[in-house]
Amino acid sequence: MTSKSEKSYIQSSLLSDAPLRADGRSLWDYRSIFLETGIIAQANGSARVNVGGTEIVAACKLEVEDVESIDGIDGGRIFCAVSCSLSAYPHLSSAAIDDIQYDLSQLLNSTLGHSSLRPSNLSILPHKRSWLLNLDCIVISDVGNIYDVLFMAARAALWDTHVPITRAIEYRAPQRTSGDAMDESGLDTRQAAQAADFELKDYWTEGDILDGRDRWPVCITLNLISSKHFLDADPREDAAVPLRLLLIFSCPNSQKPLLQGTRLIGSGEIAPSEFKSLVEAGQKYAMALTKTLHAKLQSDSLQQ
Repeated sequence: MTSKSEKSYIQSSLLSDAPLRADGRSLWDYRSIFLETGIIAQANGSARVNVGGTEIVAACKLEVEDVESIDGIDGGRIFCAVSCSLSAYPHLSSAAIDDIQYDLSQLLNSTLGHSSLRPSNLSILPHKRSWLLNLDCIVISDVGNIYDVLFMAARAALWDTHVPITRAIEYRAPQRTSGDAMDESGLDTRQAAQAADFELKDYWTEGDILDGRDRWPVCITLNLISSKHFLDADPREDAAVPLRLLLIFSCPNSQKPLLQGTRLIGSGEIAPSEFKSLVEAGQKYAMALTKTLHAKLQSDSLQQ
């Protein structure tokens, strides 16, 4: 637990004319970002991201879903789930960890599962079958800034995902000749019904790149203290921050960034005029982070 005096010291250090952080970073610098893709052979896409000790592993697995099922959607869908290892939160109870898992899952699922981000190549047979993309994230360790790292890991795993190429196949019953007899019911069954299905054209883990690589969003957590904000809080800074603003941006290539979601965490409120300037600052940080991640992902793809 961080004492009141320690919180006060951290806040005053951040608010000083020459802001001081324990590791020497500026207010707008991230800790070192380590990113690796293709780490799970059995997955359609996977990644590991570590930022200053906060580590998350993400994996995508595709399964066939009947469009007519309760949750089925024509064109496919994405479902996200986040689980936390006990070592990530050794001092919390199981109930508290469950709450964290639920919160992270809801945020990720409501953002990435939105129809505006749905890839165009998750359909298999229109109105019949489509791909359900399950995105599972595991929090290995949490050393601050969990939301930003979660979206980085999800983006990297989705970037690495390939959708198997399929082709439709059709079964036809043999055609009867004109001399064939009617069936016992007296109905003419010479016109046979057709049943459509599909087959894979390649291996399960190969295929086309998941559509929309450049649209997957990043999260920017603005840690707010008085009139200032800073990025990528470590655990001590995290404990001293009364208010956080999450800004989730999609930054497609050659297009204007899109704000996909926001969330305010903590006690306090933000004036409308201040909110606008924070969104503008968040957009700038999101574009820079997206560019950094894109370069790392491109480099990783070339090495595979």
